Amino acid sequence: MVRCQRKHLKRLVAPSHWMLAKSAGKFAVHPSAGPHKLRECLPLVIFLRDRLKYALNSREAENIVQRRLVKIDGKVRTNSRYPTGLMDVVELGKSNEQFRVIYDVKGRFKIHKIDAKEAAFKLCRITKYVIGDKGIPHLTTHDGRTIRFANPEVRLHDSVKFNLKTHDVETFYKFKVGNFAMVTGGGNVGRCGVIRKIEHQMANFNIVYLEDAEKNTFATRINNVFVIGEGEHPSITLPARNGVRPSILEGVSLD
Repeated sequence: MVRCQRKHLKRLVAPSHWMLAKSAGKFAVHPSAGPHKLRECLPLVIFLRDRLKYALNSREAENIVQRRLVKIDGKVRTNSRYPTGLMDVVELGKSNEQFRVIYDVKGRFKIHKIDAKEAAFKLCRITKYVIGDKGIPHLTTHDGRTIRFANPEVRLHDSVKFNLKTHDVETFYKFKVGNFAMVTGGGNVGRCGVIRKIEHQMANFNIVYLEDAEKNTFATRINNVFVIGEGEHPSITLPARNGVRPSILEGVSLD
């Protein structure tokens, strides 16, 4: 049994949503410690080398990062193994491009290109809500942020629109029936739809039922639901098919 931190990661056991070729080598990039878990992140090396094709190998990707050309959520990152995750905004200095890391309908991380207006904010899901000293509310988000003095109406499972320039909460989206949400875990990861029913259970996980744009209904656990918009419209742009998973007969390729 390993009693220390693992510093190596082999391609055979790397997350499938990285889409690494198993025969291209033996080892994969092990992400550094950061705001996202190993199985829920995409290291910067894979982001630049395998997805954007801006580097031929990991050394070139490391040179790009060391030149302070990459910003994640408005902050310069010089670690080539830094983990990017869901809803993170990545800016490239030379090309003046902005990207959002998001799931596609097949459950893989998609590098979705966005404009400068949309790159000014990100959505954060509330994973923990506590009342601190002197009655001050503290919110913990899915990317490790702690927000104090938030709106008293914000609760667990809600989402907030966080401004990356002013570091303020612009607005929030309640976790309730009728709002637009994305599934971030389970068998339906990447699918989007409107919340139609929230089933509360006593001795099991609460189940949420959603309906996509093609009137297909699916269900998942409450911890896998990420509210991304008020009403039936998302507040961010989505990748191809807008969260509607193709059937086996359609066979649509999203590569």
